[in-house]
Amino acid sequence: MQGKPNKMKNETVSDRRKFILRMARGAGIAALGGFVWSAYVDEVTASQLLLRPPGAIKEEDFLKTCIKCGLCVEACPYDTLLLAKPGDNKPLGTPYFIPRDIPCYMCPDIPCVPVCPTGALDESSVTTNGELDINIADMGLAVVDDESCIAFWGIQCDACYRACPLLGEAITVEYERNERTGKHAFLKPVVHSNVCTGCGLCEKACVTEKAAIFVLPREVAMGKAGNYYIKGWDKQDEKRLENASQIKTTTEISKETAIDSLNDAGDLY
Repeated sequence: MQGKPNKMKNETVSDRRKFILRMARGAGIAALGGFVWSAYVDEVTASQLLLRPPGAIKEEDFLKTCIKCGLCVEACPYDTLLLAKPGDNKPLGTPYFIPRDIPCYMCPDIPCVPVCPTGALDESSVTTNGELDINIADMGLAVVDDESCIAFWGIQCDACYRACPLLGEAITVEYERNERTGKHAFLKPVVHSNVCTGCGLCEKACVTEKAAIFVLPREVAMGKAGNYYIKGWDKQDEKRLENASQIKTTTEISKETAIDSLNDAGDLY
């Protein structure tokens, strides 16, 4: 008879232990899930700012197509390309580069592209008349921070201009009179988005402590006017009006001529 209470007590302790173990496992799984999700969010966020090799397709498609083989990294003769590793907060195993460390040196034969087995690096996007053409690559777009660029201060510097492999095309220098001194000129770098390949040689060459010119993915670097605005002087852009429908609105102010509307003081008196 005396053995029964002990048995019941042991069963109670055992059940309690099982319950605690289940709770601990559940908490552990939840924590792990949170950790994995957090890492995923960090990677996706970082992915939006990564610079990919020449010929890389759209980022969303690139992440689906790249098999993380590293062949492009091995093919780069300048060790420009890196392969994202655990802890980098970048999509694991995907190639990228950091221009301030090692930019793309614009190899004419673009060795990193033809070795890609899946088309994540699209050879046709860097091909002109059947030949590889690094000058039409689109890795990103250089952006100038005129607050920290010393050329905008009036200090003569053309480091980024001279470093650009498409000299006088992707970056030009704009001369402007320095009204502050009255006898000097500003030599301001201007990046041309239709030519810049995003190689980052300008960023590497920048003399400021933190580069005043830096490369960003094109969709991050550039704004977007939207479909409502048309460049009337651009025949190609004006073609978008061909099938457009007109919407006219009439308001009180539109009943008057533009001049009368501007001259109307209204409630100012």
